[in-house]
Amino acid sequence: MLNKTCYKLSAAVTAGMIIGSAGDAHAGAGSTFSTIAENITTSTESIPGLLTGMSYLFGILLGVLGVMKIKDHVENPTQTPLKDGAIRLAAGGALFALPILFDSMFNTIDAGAGGNTVAAQLNKVQFAVK
Repeated sequence: MLNKTCYKLSAAVTAGMIIGSAGDAHAGAGSTFSTIAENITTSTESIPGLLTGMSYLFGILLGVLGVMKIKDHVENPTQTPLKDGAIRLAAGGALFALPILFDSMFNTIDAGAGGNTVAAQLNKVQFAVK
């Protein structure tokens, strides 16, 4: 009974999302290549922020799990090796530092442009097909 209700609810949500998403992102008859490229650019602008948040979240999670594994090692060293906790701590620290490293690399590479990146604009497309 519960499975049928879940299936009906998920089908209704999916149908609502499909109907509600008919906007500028779909390539219709009036869309040009530049509007499609602009839509792709605007929809991918928030990905670095998402990756930064996920990196911080999983870095903290792995750090806490590493401390818990080290605690397990202290309580029972024969069953839990120390390397398990150390690996989790190292991976958590690396994930936590990843956004800072990316920002430093980006600023190093893009130092001449003043830190402002602009998407390339396409003015004309011409195919010389005969």
